[in-house]
Amino acid sequence: MPEDQHYLVGLDLAGRRVVLVGGGTVAQRRLPRLISAGAAVELISPSTTPAVGGMIDAGEVVWHQRRYADGDLDGAWYALACTDDPEVNAAVCAEAERRRIFCVRADAGIEGTAVTAAVGRHEGLVVGVLSGGQPLRSAAVRDNIVEALHTGAIAGDLTPPDATELPGVALVGAGPGDPELITVKGRRLLARADVVVADRLAPRELLDELPPDVEVVDAAKIPYGRAASQEFINATLIEHAKAGRFVVRLKGGDPYVFGRGFEELLACAEAGVPVTVVPGITSSIAGPAAAGVLVTHRGVAHEVVVVSGHVAPDHESSLTDWTALAKLRGTIVLMMGVERLGQFAAALLDGGRPADTPVAIVENGTMPAQRVHRFTLATAAEDAKAAGVRPPAVIVIGPVAGLLPDQLR
Repeated sequence: MPEDQHYLVGLDLAGRRVVLVGGGTVAQRRLPRLISAGAAVELISPSTTPAVGGMIDAGEVVWHQRRYADGDLDGAWYALACTDDPEVNAAVCAEAERRRIFCVRADAGIEGTAVTAAVGRHEGLVVGVLSGGQPLRSAAVRDNIVEALHTGAIAGDLTPPDATELPGVALVGAGPGDPELITVKGRRLLARADVVVADRLAPRELLDELPPDVEVVDAAKIPYGRAASQEFINATLIEHAKAGRFVVRLKGGDPYVFGRGFEELLACAEAGVPVTVVPGITSSIAGPAAAGVLVTHRGVAHEVVVVSGHVAPDHESSLTDWTALAKLRGTIVLMMGVERLGQFAAALLDGGRPADTPVAIVENGTMPAQRVHRFTLATAAEDAKAAGVRPPAVIVIGPVAGLLPDQLR
C-alpha cells in the first residue's frame, strides 16, 4: 500500500447526481455539506432520522423510500455507502467499482475508493485533513487549524490591505463575561484590531491576548459612577476609523440588547464609516443559564420579557408598562435593576403579581465571582441589600426562578 493512500482533491458536485445509501446518523452528518456544495442528492433508504426527514421535506434531497438495489448508481458522479449493514455497503462499493464511480464506505473507510476528509471553513478557505483511516485524529487536527485561523495564529489572508480602503468599525458582542463565550467571528475580528474600544463588561481576559501595539480605549460605563459619554465613544470610533485603523467596539453581551449598539452604528453611518455587527450571547439569558436559573420551562412559562431597569417605573422617560407586565404570568428578566429593585417589585405587586413570586438574582454570571440569590418578590429588595448584591446582575422574576436543577430531573 502506498504511503499516501489517498489523493486529496476538491470535487465540483454542483448539479451532479450523488447517491447516498442509508438514512441514519451518518447520512445526517454527510448530507449538509453535499447540499451546500449544490449536489443533486438522491437518498436510498427504507427510513430516515427526523433530521434527514427535515432535509427531504425542505426539498434539499430526493428520497427513494426502499432498500438499495443494484443499478441505483447509474448516472451518479459520486456515491456514499452509509448504512449499518456491511453487506449492503460492500454491494454499493462493488457497483461503484464496476461503474468507475468514486465511493465512500462509511463503516470501513479504507475499503472504499474515496474517503471523506475532516473539513473546516474560514473566510472562503476550505481546510481538509486526511489521516489514513484515523478520523478522530483528522478531526482534531482540523479543529486546531481552523481555530488558529479564527484567532489569527495562522494568517488566513496574505493579501496586503489597500491603504485607500477604510477598515471601519466592528461592533462585537463579547458575551456575558466568560472569554470562551465570545463568538468565533468576534474573536477573529478582535485579533485583527488596531484599536479596541472596550466596555467594562467585556471579557477582560480578551484584552490581555491582544498584541502590544493594539491601542485599547476604556469606554467603561460603571453603574452610578464614572462613565465615558456616548458622544465620546462615537467620536473615538469615527476618529480612529477615518485614520485608517480597524476598530473593534467590544461590548458585553449583545450590542443590540440594551448595549446602544444601534446608536453607534448610526453615528458611524452618518460619518461614512462602514460597520460590521457581530451578535453576541446576550447576558439576559446566558447569565442566568450559567447559574442554573431558567427563563422558560415547558408548562411553566410561555413568555419572556427582557426589561431595562435604568429608570424607575414612575419616571417620565420610562417606556415600560409595568401594570401590563404585572398581569403576565411568565418570566420577567430585569437588567440594570439592582438599585431600583424595590420600586420595580412594588410596581409588580401593585399590579397584581403574587407576593410569593420567586425571584432569582445572578451576579457576575459566567464569571469566577458568580453568585446566585433566590428570594420572593415581596422581600426581594430588602433581601438583596442584606446579601450585598451589586451590579452587574440579572434579575429573573417568575415561577421558573423558583425551579432548582434537581427538580428538573
